[in-house]
Amino acid sequence: MKELNVEALARVEGDGGITVTLDGKKVKSVTLDVHEGPRLIEQLVKGMKPEDDLTVVPRICAICTLSHRYAALRGLEKALGITPPEKAQLTRELMMLGENVESNSLHTFLLALPDFLGYPSAIAMLNDYADDVKRALRLKKFGNHVMTVTSGRIVHGENPIIGGFGKYPSKKALEEIKLKSHELVPDAVRDVELFASLEYPTYPEAETLFMSVNAPKNQYGYYGDSILISNGKEVSAEDYKKLTSERVVSHSFAKRSLYQDKPFTVGANARLINMGKRLDGQAKDLLKEHYSERWLKNPLFNNLAQAIEMLWSLEHMPDMCDMIAGMDDPPIEQPTRTTGSGTGAVEAPRGTLYHHYELKNGLIEVADIITPTAQNLDDIEKHMKLTAERMLADGKKDDEVRLGLEMVARAYDPCISCATHLVTLKRI
Repeated sequence: MKELNVEALARVEGDGGITVTLDGKKVKSVTLDVHEGPRLIEQLVKGMKPEDDLTVVPRICAICTLSHRYAALRGLEKALGITPPEKAQLTRELMMLGENVESNSLHTFLLALPDFLGYPSAIAMLNDYADDVKRALRLKKFGNHVMTVTSGRIVHGENPIIGGFGKYPSKKALEEIKLKSHELVPDAVRDVELFASLEYPTYPEAETLFMSVNAPKNQYGYYGDSILISNGKEVSAEDYKKLTSERVVSHSFAKRSLYQDKPFTVGANARLINMGKRLDGQAKDLLKEHYSERWLKNPLFNNLAQAIEMLWSLEHMPDMCDMIAGMDDPPIEQPTRTTGSGTGAVEAPRGTLYHHYELKNGLIEVADIITPTAQNLDDIEKHMKLTAERMLADGKKDDEVRLGLEMVARAYDPCISCATHLVTLKRI
């Protein structure tokens, strides 16, 4: 037996590795192993007040901190019978646009691009691609700025609260975001053009299902009360357990998800497949230009999808800023009940995130959090196994196979810390 190992999967968030077990030339198994121990967040918040939960759950991830806070807000407000004011809703949408720009710029330019261009890291790209590295840093810095303005600080901001915001962004701050987002659109277009020009290997290609929220008003967006599936079905977010069917596997601390006993994908690619026709602006034009049927089979196109989505987020910010600036600050909405349940579904950069809560007499009785990476892991393993089989059959060397497997795993932009609730190649 021989093992081909990637003991520490680089350029992802968290601690994981990949193990490929071979019997001669036959691939016996491929596993994505999450090494980080479970943190038991769902049990930790049991018995807490809703406002205390909001401080704890974003600590699951420093990259998707606002996605976790927003999903928790949506679930808790449903349980408490609260409808947030329109200005609060729009400001929350703006903070999600900022997080999307911050995360997608980091992943596409700095984490995924080195694989395609043959560099070990973004730092190693500086001599030949200095302008692109600088673009990535400009975009990421701006995304962080939007997160700071809306949430109070770059990481784990406390400003979004149940029923509204502690403080709304000033008109001056909103005008600055509006002007800067216009200025950065060419940088995002460059990201799209760059990823559209790359060659995408066919090794991982296989049909799968895609899930995302159904954004309201037939628009593109990062939250919704129902879930779209690429097979044409739509399911209420409250039925999230039917969509995810979480289970435990022996080789990893992370739970896994299946839909009707089959793996599926969430993330930017899933959002564009399910809602791409709702895009507008340059993002719409570039999606139409570069989309192909291969997006339905090849996870590597998630990188290009993230680039297009980041462009849409930037193009959408100016109108959002104008709408928020034109409204008076509303009072914070108060709970209408202390016992109830609710599920918040939002689109974190990596895919659909669920926060479900059941409250009794104002305290949390049940909390259930299902992260995007936990939903993607089975599909990641499926596409990695195909990659290993096809590359080995093609006579590729072990080091080439390792890189191919890492590229597949990284294309999903996995957040391993979130999944805790990545390549080793073994030969028999």
